[in-house]
Formats: sequence, structure tokens, C-alpha cells
Amino acid sequence: MVKKLYLTRHAQAEHNVASDWSIPDAKLTPLGQKQSRELNELTKDTFQRTAQLIVCSPLLRPMETMLLGYPSLMKRLEGEGKPVIITDLLQEVNSTPCDVPTYPPSAIKEALGGIFKDLDFSGLGEGYATKKGIWDPANVEERCRKVRKMLNEREEEEIVVVAHGDILRQLVDGDGSRRPWGNAEVKIFTFSEGSHDLVEVADVDPESETAGPTSGGM
Repeated sequence: MVKKLYLTRHAQAEHNVASDWSIPDAKLTPLGQKQSRELNELTKDTFQRTAQLIVCSPLLRPMETMLLGYPSLMKRLEGEGKPVIITDLLQEVNSTPCDVPTYPPSAIKEALGGIFKDLDFSGLGEGYATKKGIWDPANVEERCRKVRKMLNEREEEEIVVVAHGDILRQLVDGDGSRRPWGNAEVKIFTFSEGSHDLVEVADVDPESETAGPTSGGM
């Protein structure tokens, strides 16, 4: 079995525009919503037809990117009894306000007019918004090891992951990565044989007006 991971960075969010990391749990801009819809057009006839699972960060911007970018995939998987997995292990690395998830889960369900009300947040850990313990930026390497192990040990062969620039770079390259990763860009990875190490297979890059920095400056 050759496993494929479709690693998706969220579309442009408010903090990307002026590198303003003080915006709490920044949501998508109108351009980001447009990029997400373009992502849907780009992928609706390809891996949205074949992917078997979606795993997403609990912050607002990747979840909104997912809703707008992968609607047919979400609908199909829900019909198959495989709802989105929201995992706090995929939250962004840093502890700046834009990278801290909304708390409590009931507030996430009420955010942005209630667009996330049908998602399941029961898997979030009690301290998911504290940036302490496993969510401390100092522990990001351990967090990424857990994510890679979890994804590699799942039975699904094609998994869509929606998250953030810095955590995705850390996930695939480790500390200090400067790998370019644009807003709403998808990179396809697989696992090296016999290990949890990731190897890039291809790049799905929707045309967008900006790559947009992450809170880590890249």
C-alpha cells in the first residue's frame, strides 16, 4: 500500500495580510475565501473523489478552508460514516494570538455564524488552547512525531490534511524548514518504506494572488 497525504495549507487569513500576529484565531479574508473556492475547482474531480479521510486543525482558518475547498469530499465521507477528524495536534506552532485556538469548543461552534456547528470537537484535549504541555512550541517535534505516526498507522490510503504553514513544514522537514508553502497550496507526500518519514510526491498549487507569510515569518 502506498499512502498519499494531501497536505493543505489554509487560504489567506487576516493575519497574513499585514503580518499582524495579534489577531485572535484569525479567520479567512475575502481573498482567502476565493482561494478556497478555487481549490475546490482544482480538486473536485481529482482527489476529492478518492480520498478516504480528512484531518484538520481546530483553528478557524483551516476549518473554513476545508469547508469551502473540499465540500464534495466532506459530503461523501459524511455519507460513508467518516466525519472529519479535528485534532489539536495540528494547531499552528507559535503561541501568538493568531495561532491559539478558540476556547471552549462551544465558542468554535458559534464562530463565523455557526458554520462549524456540525463538526465534532470531542477529540480536543482539555488544555488544547493553553500552548502548554504537548502544545507548547518547544514540544512541536514531539507533536509532529505523534501526527506522522497517527497518519501512517491509519488504514486509509488517501488522507487530506488541512493545517498551517509552520506546522506542515515541521511535519515534513523538521525544525528550521523554510520550504515555500503558499496559501491554499496542496503538497502530496507519502511515507518512506518502513518508517514514519515523509517524502514529497507532487505539488498541487492553485493560482493565487499571494503566498502570504505564516506567524513564523515564512
